[in-house]
Amino acid sequence: MPDNSKETVIRQNLKRSAYIFVGCLLGACVYPLFLVPNSIAPGGLTGFATILNHLFQLPVGMTSLALNVPLFLIGYKSMGRGFVLRTLFATLLFSALIDLMKFPPLTSDPLLASLFGGALLGFGLGLILRGQATTGGTDLIAQVVHRRFPYITVGVFLMAIDCLVILMAGFIMGAEQAMYAMICVFCCSKTLDVVLAGIGTDKAFHIITKNGIEMTQRLLSEIGRGVTKVQATGGFSNTEVQMLICVVTRVEMMSVKSIVHETDPHAFVFITDTHETLGEGFRNLMEENGA
Repeated sequence: MPDNSKETVIRQNLKRSAYIFVGCLLGACVYPLFLVPNSIAPGGLTGFATILNHLFQLPVGMTSLALNVPLFLIGYKSMGRGFVLRTLFATLLFSALIDLMKFPPLTSDPLLASLFGGALLGFGLGLILRGQATTGGTDLIAQVVHRRFPYITVGVFLMAIDCLVILMAGFIMGAEQAMYAMICVFCCSKTLDVVLAGIGTDKAFHIITKNGIEMTQRLLSEIGRGVTKVQATGGFSNTEVQMLICVVTRVEMMSVKSIVHETDPHAFVFITDTHETLGEGFRNLMEENGA
C-alpha cells in the first residue's frame, strides 16, 4: 500500500476515533446530569437500565453493558470487522463513562431534563454514528432482524423497542415520567438527524424555463455555481422545456432569483433545502467520509 494511502487510513481512523470519543463523552454525561436523577428512561437498553436503576439502584452503565453482551454476540457476524471493533470500543467507553461521571444533576425539572438531555444525547449519538460505530444495544439486534425479515425495517424495530421501554417506565415510574421520556426520545431523534444530515443552510433551485441557455451562462458567470440541465416536457402545454438544477448558499439566493426573473419572468421555480452539499464548491466529499 502506498505511503499516502497509509496516511489516509490513519487520518480516517483518527477522525473516527475522535468522533466516537467525543460522542461517548457527551452522550454519557447526559445520564448523571439529566436523565437518572429525574427518572427518565429514553428507550433502548440504557433506558431499560435506567428503569433497573430506579428499582434496584443498579449502575446504569454496567447494567447496560451486561445487557449488550448477548446482543453483541448475536449481531457481530452481520457486521464488518472495522465496524465491530469501533462498536465494541464505543459500547465499552459509553457504558463506563456513564458510571464514572459523578456530576451533580443540573436540574430537578423533568421537562428541562427531557429537552436538554434529549438534545445532548442526540448530539453525542450522532457523533458516534459519524465515527461509523454505534453504542451496541438494540441497534445490533435491529440489523439482524432486518436481515432475516427484510419487511421489518430497522427504524420500525427500534421505535417498537423504545415504545416498549417507555411503556414499562410508565407502569414502574409513573405516567408523567413516560411522557417526559417521549419528549426526550423526540429531541434526541431530531438532534441526531441534524448532526447526521446537516442543518440545511444551502438551497437547491429547480428552474423550469424556455430560456435555459442564457440563464445557464449567467448562473455560471455571475454566481460561479454549477448547473445541471434536464430535458423535460410540460404536462399541460406538451412543449419541450429545460429544468435547471443549481445548488447555492443562502447568501446567494437573492442573486439567483434576480437572474431568473431578468432572464425569464415566466419561469417556474421551486426551492428546497439541502441537508448536506458535498462536492466542488462546497464541502469535500473525501473529508466528509473521514479522509
